Amino acid sequence: MEKSKRSRKQYILEQGATCDNWFWSWSFVNHRDKIIIFGAWDTNLQGSKCLILGKNWETRPDDRKSNGYPQSFRHIGLIEYQGYKLKTFPLIYSDANKDTLGQGPAKIDGFIEDLQLKVLQELYDGWYACDEDTETLIAEEINPPEKYIEGASQIVSVNAYERNPKARAACIACHGYKCFACDFDFEKTYGDLGKEYIHVHHIVPLHKIRKKYEINPEKDLIPLCPNCHAMVDRTSPALKIEELKKYLNR
Repeated sequence: MEKSKRSRKQYILEQGATCDNWFWSWSFVNHRDKIIIFGAWDTNLQGSKCLILGKNWETRPDDRKSNGYPQSFRHIGLIEYQGYKLKTFPLIYSDANKDTLGQGPAKIDGFIEDLQLKVLQELYDGWYACDEDTETLIAEEINPPEKYIEGASQIVSVNAYERNPKARAACIACHGYKCFACDFDFEKTYGDLGKEYIHVHHIVPLHKIRKKYEINPEKDLIPLCPNCHAMVDRTSPALKIEELKKYLNR
């Protein structure tokens, strides 16, 4: 597809989305339709996935803070925890702003009007927009607070398991956003940037169940910070929270 002759602002506004600043934003939000749009650098494309927010992007190579990072991080949270859909369009990269040492901000050499629905995936180095839906929601309507169905296996390139966002929301409504193991509170530490951010841990891993089951959000799910979540999943079977707390209290 050819490079667009229109401005990014004109294109994004046409999608019903906006941002904090049109100069440095690469992510945009449409609250009415609950859609997040990311501009995806062509240089970050890796097969069927593209890095849209690196965990080391908060600081630029010249050690200055990235103006767009906090906004994009909030947008990631809307996708992960508020049910917003993710769409991307290609950004064409240019190093015209870099000096002879390779220092300087990236420059957008244009974009392509090719808006695609994607699925968000968090890896160790950042958040990726992926082509394959590895966490498809169940089709039937679930009326809370009765039954929350999770765990139905589906066939993609590997086995994946369905997750129900209503069960996650019910868990947080019961336990709050504070880590169940170490009591870390993202909003208390980071302010608005950390508001309503937390992982939710399945006490019984879905891949161990391999079937649909009724889930009790109060007893079967607990909120954990990413560090504690990673630690409980380092062992097989997963470390129990009581055992993790013993490590924390040493």
